[in-house]
Amino acid sequence: MAKSAHKNQLAPGISRLSRSAVFSKRAAYKLPKRAPAAAATTETAPATTEYKPYIKNDLIDAVAPQPTKLTNAVVTKPKAVNKAQRAPKLRASITPGTVLILLAGRFRGRRVVFLKQLSSGMLLVTGPYKFNGVPLRRVNQAYVIATSTKVDISGTTVDITDKYFKRESQPKLKGTEAEFFGEQAQKQEHPAQKIADQKKVDQAIVAAVAKVPFLASYLASSFSLSKGEAPHKLKF
Repeated sequence: MAKSAHKNQLAPGISRLSRSAVFSKRAAYKLPKRAPAAAATTETAPATTEYKPYIKNDLIDAVAPQPTKLTNAVVTKPKAVNKAQRAPKLRASITPGTVLILLAGRFRGRRVVFLKQLSSGMLLVTGPYKFNGVPLRRVNQAYVIATSTKVDISGTTVDITDKYFKRESQPKLKGTEAEFFGEQAQKQEHPAQKIADQKKVDQAIVAAVAKVPFLASYLASSFSLSKGEAPHKLKF
């Protein structure tokens, strides 16, 4: 809608004259036409912004760009922990001579005799080897069931530590085809010293087991659950 004076308005916002009448009354068509501005041929330099101080409360604060500083990357170091590694507490139901049921590993389901707890927290057990073929081994107490059956091991002396179970370093394969297929591999024999230690430890235990009726067959048998048996309802 064309602009008009208040005298030319019938009502606020409603003009008395039409758009063409306003154009004729202004006689804008009689004015000379302006030539279009010539395009600038020279490239103008990019405008640079100047940082000028501003006045606020009669105080002049200079506003200037702060130079960026390259800081070194922060390297986080792990927190040093001085907490000593202690062996876990032995369960009250596990005492020297207690018959345990293994729940994991190569000999799971076998019944073994507990000898002592090593410094690492592992349990040292034995079959004995004569009854169920379980040698001197380390087991985790989280994977055993303690039974109410006990064996007298007062006559047994056990001088075995965690270093006893350390494996010997084996030479790595050189990448040849013969070694890959095991043509040059030699069967490792069980050390004679460990065989002697096994007999020494089991000697007194076998004699104590022989004095109790049916204890030898109990150690030789394996533990298993039948259909419908709940382990939490069994009494060991």
